[in-house]
Order: sequence, then structure tokens, then C-alpha cells
Amino acid sequence: MFFKILLFDIDGTLLLSGQAGYRALTRTFKELFGVARGFDDIPVAGMTDESILTAALERAGVAADLETRARFHTRYCELLADEIHFPGPRKGLMRGVAALLETLSRCNDIRCGLVTGNFARPAQIKLEHFELWRFFHFGAYGDDAPVRDELVPIAVERARRDGVAVESAGDVVVIGDTPLDVQCAVAAGARSVAVATGSYNEAALRDTGAHVVLADLRDTDAVVELLLEPGR
Repeated sequence: MFFKILLFDIDGTLLLSGQAGYRALTRTFKELFGVARGFDDIPVAGMTDESILTAALERAGVAADLETRARFHTRYCELLADEIHFPGPRKGLMRGVAALLETLSRCNDIRCGLVTGNFARPAQIKLEHFELWRFFHFGAYGDDAPVRDELVPIAVERARRDGVAVESAGDVVVIGDTPLDVQCAVAAGARSVAVATGSYNEAALRDTGAHVVLADLRDTDAVVELLLEPGR
């Protein structure tokens, strides 16, 4: 049986953590390396956690070896699990997300997964906090590859191992809020649905060449229809 695979970004697409991730990153960097505000002015929208960490380490003159990265990852996860419980700006689910995922979960011929720059464990922490983790069957994360363009094939391969096959690349849809989400879909030959719920408005997202651009995900029926269009 062939399926439609829907691959969702997290931050700015499904939810906003109220800057819990940024606070945890900053606390970890200060605690381990003695550098305050170590991630200020480093671009994060659409980037992988691996590339963001590399940029911060290089700027601070800290060796980016495997041991250093492992120590950072462990402590970051611990602090994020704490920070996620605190309030923050615009913290919550993006409009329409809960109803959309509930509806998609009842569609027998689709499977929802993740393609996110978040490391795997932080992605799970965020989604579990907002009670969304149960909707996602597989994914590719920031610790799978430093470049987002490499993530879609990884997610599709993991889906295949779970018995979820697609007939063509057009049956894979990437849903995200940044030009890099669109770019990674294009790199994999997948369809792209861009939502203007993050840092980019509809005009900027149309300029990326996304197949579909939406203001948000509130109109459940219309969004489902768009997501489940036959692959091209």
C-alpha cells in the first residue's frame, strides 16, 4: 500500500515554545563555556541545531569536537525540559494545528512525520509538552545532518523501514514556515506547503517557489484538501 507522507517543521509551523529553546541554549552555553548570550545574532530560522551550535562554538573559539558537542547536547536537553514549562512570548500551538493533526490522524492513507532542525530529543520534549508527539510516526532531525536539505530523504527512508512507502516524490509534502523548509522540499523533489506563521510573510514565501502558501492552518478542510492533492 502506498501512502502520502506529510513532513512537518516544528518551530513557527506547529508551535512556539515561548523562546524556551533559546533560553536553554543560552543557559547551556554560559554554564559550559562561560560565554553569556552565546547565540545572539546567529541566524536560527530554518537552520539545524547542529549548524547553530557550530556557529556559536566557532565564534566563541571553543573546539567543536564530538565530546564538546555531546556535553552540550546532554545539558541542553536537561535545561530545555525545565524551560519548556515557563511562559514566554506567543507560547502555544499555531492556529489550526490541533484540529488539523486530529483530522489527519483519521486518514488511513497518510502518515505524518517530522523534518526539523531541532535535535531529536528536544523535538520530542517540545511536542510532548504540547501533547502533539503522538501524531508523528517518524522524522529526521538536526542531529541527523547539519544541512536541512539532507533531512527529507532520511525521513522518507525511516518511513519506508516502517512499511510506509510512497509512489513518487510528489507524494511527500513538506510543511514549514521558512524558505529553508521550501528549499529542502525542492532538493528532494517533494511538494512544499509554506505557512506564514513564523518569521516570513506570504509574499516572501511565494518568492521561494513554494507549491502552496498559506496564511495559517486554521481552515482544516481546505488545508487537508491541499495536503492530500495527488503528487505531481
